[in-house]
Amino acid sequence: MKKTIKEQKSVLIILLSNIFIAFLGIGLIIPVMPSFMNIMHLSGKTMGYLVAVFAVAQLIMSPLAGRFVDRYGRKKIIIIGLFLFGVSELIFGLGKNVSVLYLSRILGGISAAFIMPGVTAYVADITSVKERSKAMGYLSAAISTGFIIGPGIGGFIAEYGVRMPFYVAAAIAFLACISSIFILKEPLTKEQLAEISANTKQTNFISDFKRSLNPLYFIAFIIVFVLAFGLSAYETIFSLFSDHKFGFTPQNIAAIITISSIFGVVVQVFMFGKIVDILGEKKLIQLCLIAGAVLAVASTAITSFLAVLAVTCFIFLAFDLLRPALTTFLSKAAGKEQGFVAGMNSTYTSLGNIVGPAMGGILFDINIHYPYLFAAIIMVIGLSITVMWKEKQLGESLAK
Repeated sequence: MKKTIKEQKSVLIILLSNIFIAFLGIGLIIPVMPSFMNIMHLSGKTMGYLVAVFAVAQLIMSPLAGRFVDRYGRKKIIIIGLFLFGVSELIFGLGKNVSVLYLSRILGGISAAFIMPGVTAYVADITSVKERSKAMGYLSAAISTGFIIGPGIGGFIAEYGVRMPFYVAAAIAFLACISSIFILKEPLTKEQLAEISANTKQTNFISDFKRSLNPLYFIAFIIVFVLAFGLSAYETIFSLFSDHKFGFTPQNIAAIITISSIFGVVVQVFMFGKIVDILGEKKLIQLCLIAGAVLAVASTAITSFLAVLAVTCFIFLAFDLLRPALTTFLSKAAGKEQGFVAGMNSTYTSLGNIVGPAMGGILFDINIHYPYLFAAIIMVIGLSITVMWKEKQLGESLAK
């Protein structure tokens, strides 16, 4: 019988810290983007590509990393990911030209591909089905906090130098790597790993991607893509939009994102379970997509600091509630294939993180409002896809 979450508090804290650090690094670059644009004379398109290349590397490595998690164990893959992440942040901090920055983001993407499925599978292994949604809610809160508060922390630390946020992130990553080596224990025995590996056919990215088209997973994966696209497009352009339209400083941007993050995470941690009980996962997902689309459009019309803060708070909350609903569904539907499903979850997240910033940067150069309008359209498309998500199919998959 598996231990309760309360009995495994120290292990969960380490796991949540690891995933928080990984997503913190993704967001750290955002508040200093206007500074980099000015110093290196870069276009919005180039800055969008700089964010997107992280996701390209993650996309390529995610299916392979999912296999490694099932074959070699959760702990080893998490530790390797943390080490690579620390190296990538250090390189970015030292980088003096665009090519070095690209190299850093590629290494960062590879590290995220290792950390995300490793931690997700680990949490699934040590929790019962009954407590899975609560654990995934905590995991999602850590992801959201890292991804959304990253720009906030980056903005404040940047007062001591534009490159300082990356040195701090590298130091924290190496510290997390060392602590994981000594505190984490592999949740599965060698025999269990061998059994999972033997039952899983040796496949490549194409065959893994085809398996993800299974109706059991596919619609959920599509919504994962929509979520990643919407959040990355919104957040990548947010600092540039705020700088160009309102003249906000990095500290203004950091304050907005930090407050929004705290608001979203508090609601997620304390109310997510109750909201799912009342609405059910499908209705919650649809409600979040509707709210995201409406608020993305509203972002183009607001003018005051308080209005920007209010809209940002609620659009991040919509994303914060959407992620754990999807992650919990996929985890329960996965059965013994936690590594594969976590890897493909990361793959679809990466696809969204590639298209979102790249399209956002291109559209920003045309009109600063276009990225938000395009994000709203994508979320409406995602909403229409959920209509095909049959309640019976969802119920059967969750009962497995």
